[in-house]
Amino acid sequence: MARFSGRSWAPSDPGATGSASGSRSTGTAAGSPGGRPHGRHQHAHAARPKSGRVRSVAGQVFALQVVVVLLLVVAAVVALVVQSRNDARQEATTRSVAVAQTYANSPGIVAALRSPDPSAVLQPSAQAARINAGVDFIVVLSTDGIRYTHPNPDRIGHKFVGNYQPALSGQVVTEEVNGTIGPLVQAIVPVRAPDGQIVGMVSAGITIANVSSASERQLPVVLGAAAAALGLATGGAALISRRLKRQTHGLGPTEMTRMYEHHAAVLHAVREGVLILGGDGRLLLCNDEARRLLDLPPDAEGRPLTELGLEPAPLELLAAGRAVTDEVVMAGERLLAVNVRPTDRNGGPPGSVATLRDSTELLALTGRAEVAQRRLRLLYDAGVTVGSTLDVTRTAEELAQVTVGRFADIVTVDLAEQVLEGEEPPVGVAPLRMRRAALSAARDDPPFYPVGTVVEVVPSTPLAGTLSSGLPGVEPRLAEARAWREQDPEGAERVLAHGVHSLVRVPLKARGVLLGVARFWRSEREEPFEEEDLALAEELVSHAAVCIDNARRYTREHAMAVTLQHSLLPRSLPAQNALEVAHRYLPAQAGVGGDWFDVIPLPGARVAMVVGDVVGHGLHAAATMGRLRTAIHNFSTLDLPPDELLGHLDELVNRIDQEESATGGAAAVTGATCLYLIYDPVSRRCTLASAGHPPPALVRPDGTVVFPELPTGPPLGLAVLPFETVELEVEEGSRLVLYTDGLVEDRQRDIDVGLELLRAALTGPPRTPEQTCADVLGALLPVRPQDDIALLVARTRVLPADRVAQWEVPADPAAVSGVRAAVAERLEQWGLDEAAFVTELILSELVTNAIRYGTGPIRVRLLLDRSLICEVSDGSSTSPHLRYAATTDEGGRGLFLVAQFADRWGTRYTATGKVIWTEQPLE
Repeated sequence: MARFSGRSWAPSDPGATGSASGSRSTGTAAGSPGGRPHGRHQHAHAARPKSGRVRSVAGQVFALQVVVVLLLVVAAVVALVVQSRNDARQEATTRSVAVAQTYANSPGIVAALRSPDPSAVLQPSAQAARINAGVDFIVVLSTDGIRYTHPNPDRIGHKFVGNYQPALSGQVVTEEVNGTIGPLVQAIVPVRAPDGQIVGMVSAGITIANVSSASERQLPVVLGAAAAALGLATGGAALISRRLKRQTHGLGPTEMTRMYEHHAAVLHAVREGVLILGGDGRLLLCNDEARRLLDLPPDAEGRPLTELGLEPAPLELLAAGRAVTDEVVMAGERLLAVNVRPTDRNGGPPGSVATLRDSTELLALTGRAEVAQRRLRLLYDAGVTVGSTLDVTRTAEELAQVTVGRFADIVTVDLAEQVLEGEEPPVGVAPLRMRRAALSAARDDPPFYPVGTVVEVVPSTPLAGTLSSGLPGVEPRLAEARAWREQDPEGAERVLAHGVHSLVRVPLKARGVLLGVARFWRSEREEPFEEEDLALAEELVSHAAVCIDNARRYTREHAMAVTLQHSLLPRSLPAQNALEVAHRYLPAQAGVGGDWFDVIPLPGARVAMVVGDVVGHGLHAAATMGRLRTAIHNFSTLDLPPDELLGHLDELVNRIDQEESATGGAAAVTGATCLYLIYDPVSRRCTLASAGHPPPALVRPDGTVVFPELPTGPPLGLAVLPFETVELEVEEGSRLVLYTDGLVEDRQRDIDVGLELLRAALTGPPRTPEQTCADVLGALLPVRPQDDIALLVARTRVLPADRVAQWEVPADPAAVSGVRAAVAERLEQWGLDEAAFVTELILSELVTNAIRYGTGPIRVRLLLDRSLICEVSDGSSTSPHLRYAATTDEGGRGLFLVAQFADRWGTRYTATGKVIWTEQPLE
């Protein structure tokens, strides 16, 4: 019984024992903590009758215990006798079956049964087994029931007495019989050969008397135990009486009854649930409020907590066995504040006391706060997520993805086609033709048109009304609404069949322009959209609309910049025979840059290849790229070596920077890189120089890849030292790969790693330049390039030796005629007889000038390419000038005639002099 702090008001019982010693003991206790001074003297007379009642109750308890013990003893003796007989029969049956089966399955029994004299073999072993097993007989039978063994040898060969027929069909037979040795139980089991055939039977039996004697010997033990129990009951009654007085502090039945009534009244009147739990997890006591709050069954008291059907959260707290203070948990639709205190402190009994308070109103407030918090969190996530890129489609996808699962189950975003193209829709006109830009769903099979589908808006539908008014709308119950189905009756049926039951539509409007519409659908959630959901939907869509409009404006400006950039890049590569060229140009996703490439034919069948990169993005970078590309074209007409050309280009960049600084412009060139390469198909030599640009890759005909060691100068505009030129001899069929750094370097990949990836992509069997471009981009192109990528792949060709003619010319005017004759002969071999006169005239003028004004050695070279190229070289660096001779002048008309008869002519300087060249068309 639990102790209560208010029990000290009960009168004590100093005369409970009826002796002086008892009085002294009580008097001593009266002065101890928890006792009540003076109570013994004030209530001595009133306490005596209560003591008598206590002794009377103890006597009654004692008498009841004696009667109970006697009844238990009698019942135990009767039960023992009955059980002894039943156990004897069961034990006899079990032992006889076990012995019979064991002997039937013993080794050699089948062979013995099939032997000529089974009795001679089996009788000794059967007798030994009977003695060891403690049974009365083991008899081996033939399939005809004839005994092969028996404890009495005279009965061998006689018919077995008993029902052995079921054993012949494989059954185990047990039966009780009255034999010559008394009532017994015998078992008959079949003996099977390895092939399953029954070749005999074994019967074992034991008399019931031999088994029952052991059980009957337990009767004296039971009687002795009964006497001991009676003695213990007598002593226990006395001990219980003394313990009862000590624990109740002398309270009588009346006081105990009144205390229980007060306890029950308080327990069931409070508006808090109270539960008392035992140390074994059983519910000992609960009040009415606890039953209501936890929905306990009527027979809850005395049952384990785990069997009461409690919610997991309160069950975990109540069964935790630890102190709990005001922990709030859900129990059904109620919010409970739980307090738990263990009762085993200060020596108390194991268990705990729990109190429960109903805080359902707090649940409603908390629920509304949680809804508001979830909505604020959704708005925050949408503000962070939606608009992360300046891409219209991606922004629409982000709006759909951030709201699916948190506000709606399916989201569709339809935009006017002008918006997707970067244009601005007509102001004041609702778009009746839209394209699906985003579709996101919680499940993989949404019943809506896929992304890219054109949506024709029906004018009479609520969707058209939302677009024309610019106001959101809600359809809480789609199955009951009809007007929305007119947009697509068949699609509406699919939507309803999918389980979609509620809809919110919000127009996408930014800066007074209607861009499209976003629709939110619910299918998995049971609760429909309500009017208060419109405010959240409008907040989400308004932010997304501004982001989409920004992306639309950026798309338009980006398209303009890309158009400008493409107009500044080569539309097509010029015709030439020295190189087979393929190219790729990919603008960055974030904006146009300043990467460019070029292929420029040069005199002497040579070809120049250029790649460059202006640092930065935007229109200024594209415009600067156009200026540099034009400058390279102009410098290349001077036929300058690569290092000199880069030097002139560096001066141009410096001049551009100075002009921008002088005019207060902030768009100065912050840096540009360039790689300039000249390939000569006659000598197979490649001359190149770099201004801060990555080296080219050279793919040999055998498939090996090398990056030539190239002195990389500083970027253009930052040069403080002259640029250096490198010459390479390139085999025919080699591939030259020029690229910008966007191909091999980005934020996630270092340039060294990119170069190795490029090497791996180029290594392998010979491929065409077009296939090489495709393979390189497939291996190295990032998913979303952050920088422009320019790629130029050229396979080298060689001008055949039979298309090249060269002569050494002595510094003697008389040698001109011999050169003219040799040239005429070679032109005849090439089938160019018609060009012989003009060619001889041009060479006569050029060779004569070289002999007259130049220095040796003097050489003449004819090249048959797309045009007939004549070259005269000498060791002088003096350049001839075209001038118009007067009518009285005797000379000065040579170069004028050359310019008239040749398609083009010019001068280029070499390390040992100069070369004057002309080109004549082959028509």
